[in-house]
Amino acid sequence: MVKHEKDAADADGSRTAGDGRAARRPKAPKSEQTRTLILETALRLFEERGYDRTTMRAVAQEAGVSVGNAYYYFSSKEHLVQGFYDRLAAEHEAAVQPVLAGDRDLTVRIRGVLLSWLDVAGPYHRFATQFFKNAADPDSPLSPFSPDSAAAREAVIAVHERCLSGSSAKADPELARLLPQLMWLMQMGLVLFWVYDRSEGTERSRRLVERTAPIAARAITLSRFRVLRPLVRQIHDVLVEFLPGASSRVARDVRSS
Repeated sequence: MVKHEKDAADADGSRTAGDGRAARRPKAPKSEQTRTLILETALRLFEERGYDRTTMRAVAQEAGVSVGNAYYYFSSKEHLVQGFYDRLAAEHEAAVQPVLAGDRDLTVRIRGVLLSWLDVAGPYHRFATQFFKNAADPDSPLSPFSPDSAAAREAVIAVHERCLSGSSAKADPELARLLPQLMWLMQMGLVLFWVYDRSEGTERSRRLVERTAPIAARAITLSRFRVLRPLVRQIHDVLVEFLPGASSRVARDVRSS
């Protein structure tokens, strides 16, 4: 087994310089630097050679690490892509903070969350189709519905949960628990459209967000009216049955209420 590299924090990162200047920010642990290097090398090779033609050995060689070390951080090529998913989710969560802290209008918030994702994902658009053809396989660990994708999926759902909870809109309480997952599904539809969008600057994807955000916000707001209650319950039942993790989420909410 490859020995884990020890974290190497910057020794003077938390101290103040003798002349009173602010101390330098601590460096990332060496293990995290190595992991990032391997991931960034893999993304470059995916773009240059294609996903199918890139091997873990090639990634290790290009990154200047041993094959065993590459496998220590990423147990398979698929987990390299999972690392990319996790990075994208983290970058989106950071980019969307001004939206979540700002306007309480639900249309504005939904639009901001989705446009922020397009901004963050933009640099990766050139080779997104290479990932999608593998992610589209229902048996692939790269599928957004797979257990392997749970961490990235939950991170995105958490963003939509904050988007909805911080808005001034009132939704049907029975549906409210599952709305963040429904919004995640809406985002997956946007991702699919974006992958195949060849318009300049993926402008059609941005236009799609502009058109669908007010529709989604209005549908959520209308869900609380009594005349729509039967439809809301039908939607609720469908979501519980088919969305990944929906039934466990509802059970968890019931226990905590």
